[in-house]
Amino acid sequence: MSCGEPHETDCSEVLDHLYEFLDHEMPDSDCTKFETHFDECSPCLEKYGLEQAVKKLVKRCCGSDDVPADLRSKVMGRIELIRAGQAVPEQDVAASTADSPSTQGR
Repeated sequence: MSCGEPHETDCSEVLDHLYEFLDHEMPDSDCTKFETHFDECSPCLEKYGLEQAVKKLVKRCCGSDDVPADLRSKVMGRIELIRAGQAVPEQDVAASTADSPSTQGR
């Protein structure tokens, strides 16, 4: 998505890192760049608002559910592989934990 207007920070960069911004997982200097971009770019601001609303809805509806420890461990393991630039196995995390003893009987 791009509004077609030139910006200091490109729309694609903003949208690629939108969840890092929403989750407060980026440096303050990058947050400032994103806030400036949202002030200038209504399509990106709209996308930000939509994603923020979805995130709040998920938190409200699912925020109290406990995550099985083995699922959390597998997801965190994948995140670490991705951060390290290593290949991620094709096996589906959710499918492999559905067969684990801790998720049986739910």
